[in-house]
Amino acid sequence: MFEHNYHQCDISAKNFLVTGGAGFIGSNLVEYLLKYKAGKVRVLDNLSNGYYKNIEPFLSNPSFEYIEGDLLDEATCLKACEGINVVFHQAALGSVPRSIKLPLVTNAANVTGFLNMLTAAKDSGVERFIYASSSSVYGDNQDMPKQEEIIGNALSPYAVSKRVNELYAKVFGQLYGIKTIGFRYFNVFGPRQNPKNPYAAVIPLFVYALLDGQAPTINGDGTQSRDFTFVENAVQANIRAAVTEHPEAFNRVYNAAVGDSISLNDLYQYLQDVSGIKIPAHYAPPRPGDIRDSQANISMAKTYLGYDPKFKVKEGLEILFNWYKENRDFLEKD
Repeated sequence: MFEHNYHQCDISAKNFLVTGGAGFIGSNLVEYLLKYKAGKVRVLDNLSNGYYKNIEPFLSNPSFEYIEGDLLDEATCLKACEGINVVFHQAALGSVPRSIKLPLVTNAANVTGFLNMLTAAKDSGVERFIYASSSSVYGDNQDMPKQEEIIGNALSPYAVSKRVNELYAKVFGQLYGIKTIGFRYFNVFGPRQNPKNPYAAVIPLFVYALLDGQAPTINGDGTQSRDFTFVENAVQANIRAAVTEHPEAFNRVYNAAVGDSISLNDLYQYLQDVSGIKIPAHYAPPRPGDIRDSQANISMAKTYLGYDPKFKVKEGLEILFNWYKENRDFLEKD
């Protein structure tokens, strides 16, 4: 979809596993790997939170493999890791509200499933295990911008599950020698993010409402801020982690963001400007467990990974809105 190349080495001899590869971030990562001729790109997904339509364009590519399976099955995890050099572990049950409603389900997918995959990667001789954490681990910490070494108290079961991932990854790196890198994603948005999901993120919900001629809902007064991050920046972070040779890059967790923040009110105004559609938003009470403000310090990712986000929020919003306009069928399919 985009023309940026984030690696300077040959990846044709490397085999990659993308768990959750039928999901939003995972499918964008798969697209990049196939575009640049990775040796093998295998996806493991149970389609509970991903969509088959996201990987349909890849099925005819001889380098692509798909395994429909669950992270809770240890044998499936081992099978998925066979012959793999790098794991991109994107599979998870996201959403703070869902975790508050379904803490056991969230823990099973995000903690037990994570540990199963990390163990399978270790037992299979995988070289690198790159995984998705979340900015939610910063919890009630009020410091801005957020720095990796300073976190607060978790505000949701989802935040707890992601913090546990980070702890397990660090311990596995220290005990077993597997190279791990985690990313605390900051409100990632972009193509293939489904607004029809019951726990959809705010930007696709805003876009879908505008295209449908409806008023979107803003929880709170709209002055709360986020470091909204276009998906191509998240792809770059993962690719940089897969190829970095910096000796101190591993067994760390990094912020994956832009390093800016924008309020929800300003975000919605930008979307109205981009779309040319003017509809006043509806305001509702704040959601339990949500962080009030969020902005990342990305200096560590720049230092150890060479991370350099190419897309600011305004540019990303324009790309996303035009993509949704051109792919209205994506909005209608489950």
